[in-house]
Amino acid sequence: MTHFLLNGEPVDIDVEEDTPLLWVLRDNIGLTGTKFGCGIGLCGACSVHLDGETVRSCQTPVGDVSGKQVTTIEGLTREDLHPVQQAWVEGNVPQCGYCQSGQIMSAAALLAENPDPSDADIDLAMSGNICRCGTYGRIRSAIHRAAELMSEQTDVVQHFDPDDPLVRRVS
Repeated sequence: MTHFLLNGEPVDIDVEEDTPLLWVLRDNIGLTGTKFGCGIGLCGACSVHLDGETVRSCQTPVGDVSGKQVTTIEGLTREDLHPVQQAWVEGNVPQCGYCQSGQIMSAAALLAENPDPSDADIDLAMSGNICRCGTYGRIRSAIHRAAELMSEQTDVVQHFDPDDPLVRRVS
């Protein structure tokens, strides 16, 4: 039995510990946002976060996630859209869309670590994600836009004053 947190919720799964996390997510748990691409960890379509770090779920045995936090595209945010997802929509990034959940997960991890990445930072962080349609320019632009959106959210939180007389109180 393997125990871990999946998108903030506890999971107990009884599968062989060498079963790839990808197949546990898709086949056993039913979360199909994480995609199978190459099966050897090179394309990035299966990217998820393991304790905040991007990993290839096709190459991560489920036994290795015991006691850890796994975040999939379905759990990236509990709100409407994560800023990366919002930027992807605004920038009309995907063509076929197959690689996009892995791209988004890698971009979100980059921005969590580096809130204002340069083009070179983005290229390096995203180099492990392959887009067959070649939307790399739109991906880079969307990551810059997501960084702006995240900065705007931070500014709002930092400037919120609960004692401001204009703040509406709900009881």
